[in-house]
Amino acid sequence: MLKHLKVKKVNKTIDFYFDFSSPYGYFSSELIDELAVRCDCRVNWRPYLMGVAMKVTGRQPLVQFPMINNYSARDLARVARFHGIGFSQPSEFPVASVAACRAFYWLNETQGADRAKQLARQILRAYFIEDKNISQAPVIIDIAAQSGIAVTDISDALQDPEVKLKVREVTDRAIERQVFGSPFFIVDDEPFWGHDRLGHLEAWIKAERW
Repeated sequence: MLKHLKVKKVNKTIDFYFDFSSPYGYFSSELIDELAVRCDCRVNWRPYLMGVAMKVTGRQPLVQFPMINNYSARDLARVARFHGIGFSQPSEFPVASVAACRAFYWLNETQGADRAKQLARQILRAYFIEDKNISQAPVIIDIAAQSGIAVTDISDALQDPEVKLKVREVTDRAIERQVFGSPFFIVDDEPFWGHDRLGHLEAWIKAERW
């Protein structure tokens, strides 16, 4: 498949949108940087509040539909096994991701993208492996503190009006770009929705469209 396309490595940027409460977003977070290395790309991690986008689209969480939820539970375990990624279905699911987003963007602004990305991974793993309820500010503060961030700094950041505004702006911008799920990738203004589109995303980048 796609053997007829000329492959040329070029520097591109992938905007990686995800919600901290999304299991498929978590899976992609464990793989997206490896994909970027293979494709000689840069990745902008952009956590956003998917719940706001769901209100716009009228979508509902999968847990509200028993048949779909039963399939999803089976699929999540299967995807985790396929990639060899640690995973445990959280006891509280889904949860609000406001505090996690605020922590991410505060750290992104104050200590840089790599540091924010590291914290994002820690938060995602805390939720999807350790079953910590990341909707609670004290949990986010504890995760940040374990990575060397001062408790007073992260506590203040979660209540900072500028940080709150940043999260709203990112979410509004995501909706403007017609981002509605998690994970959601945009490269070359081309949208790819879903963890199962990682292969398509990589092929698109390497082939410079098809």
